[in-house]
Amino acid sequence: MKRLTIFVAVVAALAGIVTITLPAPGQADGEAVAPFVTEIPDGYRDWSWISSAHEAGSLNSLGAVLGNDVAIKAYREGKLPFPDGAIIAALHYHYVASDENNKVFGQAQSFVPGAPSNVQFMVKDSKKYAATGGWGFGHFQDGKHGDAVFMKSCFPCHEKAKGSDLVFTHYAP
Repeated sequence: MKRLTIFVAVVAALAGIVTITLPAPGQADGEAVAPFVTEIPDGYRDWSWISSAHEAGSLNSLGAVLGNDVAIKAYREGKLPFPDGAIIAALHYHYVASDENNKVFGQAQSFVPGAPSNVQFMVKDSKKYAATGGWGFGHFQDGKHGDAVFMKSCFPCHEKAKGSDLVFTHYAP
């Protein structure tokens, strides 16, 4: 009986040590996973064009929406939800009047991208970002990602677009 008690105690202690030292789901090497995208994906400027965007009001933004190969394939096939690995980038610029073009047109009607304002990403990983509908959201300004407080507004806004897997931009073939 004494051996059995010692054996059970040793097994319980080992199980406790293993549980404490293993990373939790969604963690790598014991480090917590950020609930949003913290690194700019490589090569995003070479991705394919999905659509353009204009946001008026205080944003005064002109944008190019790009997608990696996985996102473009899903868009072209009309596949929803987007598969894991899809990444959508939105490059935003302040838009400004083009004096050069307007001289040719004879009136103020041409606007072009001015200074960059930010770059945003949506990264589909249904396990890593399960709490935010399978999407990780990223916002970068001057190469630096938004902090956790700033990023908390992304999912509640995108959640309103459930019918399109939380994605606002439609493909413009």
